[in-house]
This record gives sequence, structure tokens and C-alpha cells, in this order.
Amino acid sequence: MKQNYPKPFNPVTNIEFDLPFTNHTRLRIYNSMGQEVATLVNEELPAGSYKYSFNAEKLPSGVYLYKLESGGFVETKKMTLVK
Repeated sequence: MKQNYPKPFNPVTNIEFDLPFTNHTRLRIYNSMGQEVATLVNEELPAGSYKYSFNAEKLPSGVYLYKLESGGFVETKKMTLVK
């Protein structure tokens, strides 16, 4: 999974990742308290490259985490929303 861009962002950022195999995939966004604020993906995706946009227009400034889960792969990265 690549780092989101632009970084920091206001209010939209892009998240890109590659899947080597077809798997059920979830891409979720969490606030700094660990509460889920959005689900961008929750479905089976075929192998390939993906790009999703996250619009945080209704969220306050701060640090957010995005977590990608696909098959046995799990990765979490930070992103910063500045308004």
C-alpha cells in the first residue's frame, strides 16, 4: 500500500494499493481514537492496481489511520487532515 497523497490533505486524499491475488478486501478509515469513520472498500477485488479517494469534508482536522486488509495481508498508515 502506498502513502496517501496529497499529504497533508484538505479535504480529499487518494489511497493507492496493488493486489497480487483476488481476495476479499477492506479499506477502512479510523480517527485517532480508533473509531471507524469510513469504509472505502468491503468486497472481493481481483488482482490489480486500485486508487480510491477519501473525502473528509465533514471530519475535523487531525490524524487519521487507514487500514488495508486483503487475504492475510494487513497494513495501516497515518494521514493528516488540515483544514
